[in-house]
Amino acid sequence: MTDHILIDRTDGVLTLTLNRPDKKNAITQAMYAALAGAVRAGGSDPEVRVILFRSAGDSFTAGNDIGDFIAIGSQGGGQMTDAPVFHFLRSLAELDKPAVAAVRGRAVGIGLTMLLHCDLVVVAEDALLSAPFVNLALAPEAASSLLLPQVLGHQRAFEVFALGEPIEGRTAMAWGLANRAVPADQVDATAAALAAKLAARAPNSIRKTKRLMRDAEALWTLMQREGEAFGSQMASPEAMEAFMAFSQKRAPDFSRAG
Repeated sequence: MTDHILIDRTDGVLTLTLNRPDKKNAITQAMYAALAGAVRAGGSDPEVRVILFRSAGDSFTAGNDIGDFIAIGSQGGGQMTDAPVFHFLRSLAELDKPAVAAVRGRAVGIGLTMLLHCDLVVVAEDALLSAPFVNLALAPEAASSLLLPQVLGHQRAFEVFALGEPIEGRTAMAWGLANRAVPADQVDATAAALAAKLAARAPNSIRKTKRLMRDAEALWTLMQREGEAFGSQMASPEAMEAFMAFSQKRAPDFSRAG
């Protein structure tokens, strides 16, 4: 439902709020579709200077809604790049206006990888960021297989992917994933202030600067390759075991995989 994504445009800042706090803002395909539409609309709206991503409740996002993803997996891996999540990812890759993120609490999976497409990131000092793709027998997405090693270096990025253990907000800033780490009750205000500063800058200069810093076509090409790997894993026995273990609140057993 689109009421799970709140949209506000004020003083040149388009604010997109994940509004499913009772589910830790786990993102459904309907929410991805709403996000993709809003990002694309903001990108083409001359009145929008900046896009700000934030959340309601105590978590940025718990990542993908598991029920939604199990349903996609049952349709076969070939459907992945046609899913709304990939429409959202493409909108991020092609966005040439500045994006700001305000992160409190948990930022899981895409909650971390989407930050790689944001230009200014504010995290709570006690936020917990994780990319547990391997824990769910999946593969990285959002061009994070390229962007995360660029930010963290290979060894740190591999640890984030392969072990899936969370890193704190202070560490995220020290490693270059965030611009500011502040107390949780200051995250939204700090991010809004940064967005307002960006909105006051020369818009065409900022857009050209961002285009020069990113290769949107290459990012989307990589996202599609990742989507093939992600989709094939979605339909795998490994992933089915991981999802079943998740729903049963137990550790997955991959001893027979290979």
